Amino acid sequence: MAAKPPWLAVHPLSPEDALGATALRASVAAFKGKLAGTAARGPFDAIMGGIAGLWAKPARPRKGAAIIHLHGGWFNLGTARAYRNFVGHLAASAGADAFVPDYRLAPEHPFPAAVTDVEACYRGLVDKQINKIAVTGDSAGGNLALVLLSIAGAQAPVGAVAISPVTDLALSGESYETRAEADPYFTKSQVAGLVAAYLGETDPKSPLASALYGDLRGLPPIRVHVGDDEVLLDDSRRYVERAVAAGVDAMLDVWMGMPRIRRCAAGTQRNRGLHRRAAAVA
Repeated sequence: MAAKPPWLAVHPLSPEDALGATALRASVAAFKGKLAGTAARGPFDAIMGGIAGLWAKPARPRKGAAIIHLHGGWFNLGTARAYRNFVGHLAASAGADAFVPDYRLAPEHPFPAAVTDVEACYRGLVDKQINKIAVTGDSAGGNLALVLLSIAGAQAPVGAVAISPVTDLALSGESYETRAEADPYFTKSQVAGLVAAYLGETDPKSPLASALYGDLRGLPPIRVHVGDDEVLLDDSRRYVERAVAAGVDAMLDVWMGMPRIRRCAAGTQRNRGLHRRAAAVA
């Protein structure tokens, strides 16, 4: 067996998380491979659960600090409202206000609309003299968060936490095959359609489209979390491997036996670890 690289932490499945994962798999089994196109937005948000609002504010936030969380949904689905509860836990752990932008979605607004909106949101916070900004994101939002790091320039975020990021829109990761049965949500053919609706004629290996293919030199600290049962496992592994090779302070946490971290209960071992990472980065 090959030695574990120093940038990788593997977490065993705790009894607490095992119960949550089992319940989650049962609740989403009917949706696997079926959410596609604009008609899927309602069911997707119902799975996420929605709380109205775009800001999550702890009782005593730190001045001059903020988190931007970029929601998932394969660039076609999801809303800021559906993520406020989850982001509220991140904000409370970090002691910083957190903003969840409703960036434009495909197919009505294909690439690069989402990237443009995310950058505009970030610049808007900088213009308000918020000088310590951490960026977090899950799935497609994780990709957008990592792309933002590469294009932010001199006024870069202090760091990023990406949860199951979609870093390779060429969909070349082996885990699309090796985790096809284990992943409770997505299939390669399903996400290929969602990615095509987002990219149009754009090269999937464009650095603005896929964080994996960007210039990673000089980026701030990055922490990535992914479940070992996810089709996106290799997107996370390959991105962190490239980042470390480029000299970035990057770490990957792999959670055994777990599906997507965003959809598990806020109090589980896995999410407590995520909250600590967000607090440390922010």
